[in-house]
Amino acid sequence: MKKFIDSPFVKAMSEVTANMYRQGWDERNGGNISYLIDDKYIKQYFPKEKVIRDIPMTFAADPIVRNKCFLVTGTGKYFKNVMKDPETNLGLVRIAKNGKVAHLLWGYKGGGKFTSEFPAHIMCHTERLKVNPNNRIIMHTHPTYTMCMGASTPVSEKEFTKRLWTSNTEAIVVFPEGIGVLPCMVCGTNLIGEETAKKMRKFRIVSWTNHGIYGCGNDMDEAFGLIETVEKTAMVYMISLGHVVNVIPPKVLVGLCKLWHLHPMHGVFKELDVIK
Repeated sequence: MKKFIDSPFVKAMSEVTANMYRQGWDERNGGNISYLIDDKYIKQYFPKEKVIRDIPMTFAADPIVRNKCFLVTGTGKYFKNVMKDPETNLGLVRIAKNGKVAHLLWGYKGGGKFTSEFPAHIMCHTERLKVNPNNRIIMHTHPTYTMCMGASTPVSEKEFTKRLWTSNTEAIVVFPEGIGVLPCMVCGTNLIGEETAKKMRKFRIVSWTNHGIYGCGNDMDEAFGLIETVEKTAMVYMISLGHVVNVIPPKVLVGLCKLWHLHPMHGVFKELDVIK
């Protein structure tokens, strides 16, 4: 029987967490990732599932994610340690049929449990699956320049998006729907999970002011690349702040949208609002 520790899912999680730590985005035990894994793969590693223990949840998961399996980073765990000891720093859980318990199938060795942001992850998976049934990744991290932008930009989705779109031509191409923004809130609560999930009905990226960012995708590369593009653009914006001579004009943004058949967020530029 195949060992789950050798699976491509554990490998992908190990590689991306190590990369994010090297980027300087996930200090100490900051950041968390959840990976929805289809049952057709789970059965290859666990033909007869044996529950190690049950982990109570602080909310009732939506039926759309009940009985589904998620590989999730652990609470209090460091991204830098995932690759060298995945079985301690990661856990594979199946959401119970009642939505109130997570059955641990693998990992969290030594008595660990899922990240404190698990409510936000599962709520975001719920909303993204309703929009995109192929979504598999929810990724939370603390990218430096994105946080700087959040601290120096009004809590406004249109303003945040405008500053990014006009700083890098890749921005509107990668996230034409714009950036969701939440004010500073207490993290690790059901409330911030609920508010983030609401934003993810429309946006694939949500900025948590003074904290970090949430992103999603069909796979690790897509989710990471989305956040990476936001962070690179935020870096360009913050480094050049106060010294900008050239910004991307609306007519170029219009041209990019027409070239790539994009439907950009309304209300940022009137020139973009007429694109069909």
